[in-house]
Amino acid sequence: MYEWIKIKDISEHEGEKITLKGWLYNKRSSGKIHFLQVRDGTGFIQCVMVKSNDNGNKFEEVDKLRQESTVIVKGSVRKDKRAPSGYEVEVEDVDILFNPSEPYPISKKSHGVDFLMKHRHLWLRSRRQFHIMRIRNEVIKAIRDYLYDKGFLLIDSPILTGSIGESTSTLFQLDYFDLGKAYLSQTGQLYLEAAALAYGNVFCFGPTFRAEKSKTRRHLTEFWMIEAEMVFCDSECNMRFQEELISYVIQRIMERNTADLEALGRDTTVLENTKVPFYRISYDEAITLLQKKSFDIKWGDDIGGDEETAISIEFDKPVMVYNYPKKAKAFYMQPHPEREDVVLCDDMLAPEGYGEIIGGSQRIDDFDTLLKSIRDNGLSEDAYQWYLDLRKWGSVIHSGFGLGIERTTAWICGLEHIREAIPFARTIYRIYP
Repeated sequence: MYEWIKIKDISEHEGEKITLKGWLYNKRSSGKIHFLQVRDGTGFIQCVMVKSNDNGNKFEEVDKLRQESTVIVKGSVRKDKRAPSGYEVEVEDVDILFNPSEPYPISKKSHGVDFLMKHRHLWLRSRRQFHIMRIRNEVIKAIRDYLYDKGFLLIDSPILTGSIGESTSTLFQLDYFDLGKAYLSQTGQLYLEAAALAYGNVFCFGPTFRAEKSKTRRHLTEFWMIEAEMVFCDSECNMRFQEELISYVIQRIMERNTADLEALGRDTTVLENTKVPFYRISYDEAITLLQKKSFDIKWGDDIGGDEETAISIEFDKPVMVYNYPKKAKAFYMQPHPEREDVVLCDDMLAPEGYGEIIGGSQRIDDFDTLLKSIRDNGLSEDAYQWYLDLRKWGSVIHSGFGLGIERTTAWICGLEHIREAIPFARTIYRIYP
């Protein structure tokens, strides 16, 4: 009896007869032996087929298989230290379900990034992308587990909204029936605040859209973000929570995705060092540091990608830059109690030049202060009436943050560009496939 198993479980079946159902990733032959690299979505393994008097016809059929043929392999599992997975399958039979009529577009030769992105639907099948997506999956799972363990409640915030959470210059706008303009969500934060005052600590996880015409290696027009909101929690409490969350996620990846990191050739020295407490510098200190590095930046300017890189390479684990100028940040951030021109916020910068992975702040909890900020920023009072209502009944000190899944994954994997950290990247130049 050949039990159907997944490649990820191969170590549990040494010496047993098994069935694998998957696709031919690669094939090479040496005389009377076929070395078949088979993948099934959970891993890759080498299957060795030796020609004999009993399988001569099937051996010839297998010889004609193209890459990405669909196959069912039956055989015995044996331990082999030379094999990449530590195990091989001695093939006894191969059922061919589908053999492509033309060569696979992504060959062994080197391809340019544009070609690979045009064939992203196929590029996802490669070993490298397999390991990246496994790490991304574990990042998301680890964050969810951590938040659930801390008693957070999942709240699904809307994708279509009439309330702007961030800059009006980065909105995707559309007509919403007879009700005027609507926007693709930049953040679920405002809705999370409403949920937090109903249920306590809450979080949401979903796509986020920014119509930002950026061409950098760390920007996407559509990305996925975990956002959390915490009641009875000030800015200091917020920063401590972010540190503990990221530290937990990194340690979890180090424990569960060692093979994936090794396959990507990731130097894990910095990851191993990512434990609380993280470094912290004020915005004032950050500006001084950048000026010493000859950046043309003055107090009041926002800190961009190049500046974030210059700051982060000074540290061997994440650094949190806190208390930015009011004019550089969103309208909902709580003013500093001793400095009217500064707000209580933070950006967590990943080391090795990966820049911001978390942005957070304490929110304004006073009605009059929030109303003034809405007016000062030229926003519609009518559109934010519901948001103002939250400060009328049961208002409380509360804080929250947003964590970008792709940027975090790109850093953990050591990727050169964020486009590999998401299954199908959306940029200002790409919406296909």
